[in-house]
Amino acid sequence: MGKVIASLCMALLVFFIAKANSQSASNVRATYHVYNPQQNNWDLTAVSAFCATWDASKPLEWRRKYGWTAFCGPAGPQGQAACGKCLSVTNTGTGDRVTVRIVDQCSNGGLDLEEGVFRQIDSNGQGIARGHLIVNYQFVDCGD
Repeated sequence: MGKVIASLCMALLVFFIAKANSQSASNVRATYHVYNPQQNNWDLTAVSAFCATWDASKPLEWRRKYGWTAFCGPAGPQGQAACGKCLSVTNTGTGDRVTVRIVDQCSNGGLDLEEGVFRQIDSNGQGIARGHLIVNYQFVDCGD
């Protein structure tokens, strides 16, 4: 009986650690920001992104692999700790989803998606009309 209880306790501990590491939030406000990454050669310094201090020298392939976002969401790391991390973002109104990389910080309490990314998941045009989307996000592995 003792081994069963010990195994159950270990399984619960692993579950709670995994749950704590999978950070996500629902019904978050997402606005858009015009970074123009292509026109700025995917240069984080040129767009004055907060994360440029740490990530501007990353290879071009790394900087252009995902669309960009500023992050100040209710769940997850903040400031430098968020830089370079990826989010799976889902428009709650359409179900459209995209993976983005955090390159900046914001102050709106949610996300500030690069305009092209915003439009990609705003397939019904409601977000542009309102000036924001309501999204769910989850931190995901960037695969780099």
